Amino acid sequence: MWLQYDFGDGPVVEGVKTTLFVVWLAWCRFRVVWALRDKTVPSVIAALDRTFRLLGGAPTYVLTDNEKTVTVDHVAGVPVRNQEVVSFGRHYAVTVLTCQPADPASKGGVEASVKLAKADLVPTDTNLLPAYDGFAELETACGEFTAMVNAGVHRVTRRAPVEMLAEERARLHRVPDDAHTVVFGVARQVPVNTPMVMFEHGQYSVPKRLLGEQVWVRAHGLGAGEEVIFVHVDPRQGPVEVARHLRAVPGSPRVDDDHFGGPADKRPGQYTIRPRTAAEAAFLAIGDGAHVWLAEAAAAGTSRIRAKMEAAVTMAKVAGNGRVDWALGHAAVNGRFGWRDLSSIVNAYPPAPRQTASESKSLAQGTRGWAQISGADQAGELGGIDGPVIG
Repeated sequence: MWLQYDFGDGPVVEGVKTTLFVVWLAWCRFRVVWALRDKTVPSVIAALDRTFRLLGGAPTYVLTDNEKTVTVDHVAGVPVRNQEVVSFGRHYAVTVLTCQPADPASKGGVEASVKLAKADLVPTDTNLLPAYDGFAELETACGEFTAMVNAGVHRVTRRAPVEMLAEERARLHRVPDDAHTVVFGVARQVPVNTPMVMFEHGQYSVPKRLLGEQVWVRAHGLGAGEEVIFVHVDPRQGPVEVARHLRAVPGSPRVDDDHFGGPADKRPGQYTIRPRTAAEAAFLAIGDGAHVWLAEAAAAGTSRIRAKMEAAVTMAKVAGNGRVDWALGHAAVNGRFGWRDLSSIVNAYPPAPRQTASESKSLAQGTRGWAQISGADQAGELGGIDGPVIG
């Protein structure tokens, strides 16, 4: 029923110092590590919500240090709680407690977990761990570390924490379906056609997988370093930070190319050919030559281009797709888009090489095919058709 959490200095990722949020569930010794970009109240509450959902329940007590996110002051030795943390405790039905000042031993379990997590996740000159290419890579490493430490046998209990969690889950209480979103900012709906969200006269990109979804946005910091943070509440995982941008100004949106699937190599004059009608699809199905012909014919301002495409489809039914596709490609390269040009090029299609006989090669048909005829075929059944066998 007791859960402890603490922070550790994370690695520098993309030039920014990160934070390791470490959780320790006391009885079963189950540990969880999340990577955070900051230690603000919204980030901490989001990490705790994700932890509760991962554990399958919320504890009765949450113990931590006297961080400003939890304790805003001390009066006669009595800690004064942050109102946002009090609201968090009411929402999840947990009691948030803090240690006595300068007494880390009272939460020694999570202190030891922080040391272990830093040793395994933070690159140093001694452990020779490689640097992280991005924040997503650090999050993946934290997930792998969490799975590893909970699957092994603990030296005190002689049992795996993941097995003991199944027993302690009966002591945990239900996590609310809706996350505590009050501290995440204001709600915004992502448009269904573009992953750009408007916030305080500026536009910001979010991952395109969130098209049509609701996100929460807030501002953090002051001056040139002020950031706009977006959080999406997943029904299963809980609140997850999905985007973070510097403050945008009207007319100059903040865009992350990765939110659109990476940078696209687009140049004027290059268009993606996508058929929108059955007639267009039938023409483009002829082959690559049809794609080239369409692009070149359109650039040349060819008249009655749709009628000529239909004529090519009709011609392909007679002469074959391969022959017409070859002709379309040659017509495009040579800039021939007239009515009779395509049929003229089709007629010039190179014929198949003629077979000639020589002293070492005969044109006579062999008898190998007759050897496949079975005795039943010779009795009157050839290919399922009754009748005598000719031979």
